[in-house]
Amino acid sequence: MSEDKIGYDDVREYEHLFKLAPSFLLERFAKKEKNVVSKFKSQVESHLNNLSDAQKEKLKIILSTDVGQLQEVMAEAYRKTEIKQYKILANPKYRGFVELNLKEVKKIFRE
Repeated sequence: MSEDKIGYDDVREYEHLFKLAPSFLLERFAKKEKNVVSKFKSQVESHLNNLSDAQKEKLKIILSTDVGQLQEVMAEAYRKTEIKQYKILANPKYRGFVELNLKEVKKIFRE
């Protein structure tokens, strides 16, 4: 990660989190623009509370990065790994889903 930019290497260390939701479910949620973060709020809060300082800094960068740029990182991650969840999150037609859920994380993560 450069000073204020997220790249594939930053995503790679959290690959297991992207694979928690089966791709068919993630795509269903994305198509319907579901607020997944609010549905799993307690788990998200618990995870956020256990972040290291370095992870909190990365999260701040993610939350301030344009969704289009984040989707480009997801597209790169998909090209390198072929993990379907990355492909779904990179899809421009699901931008609203990504924006909605990032907005919900911002509400929870007040650092």
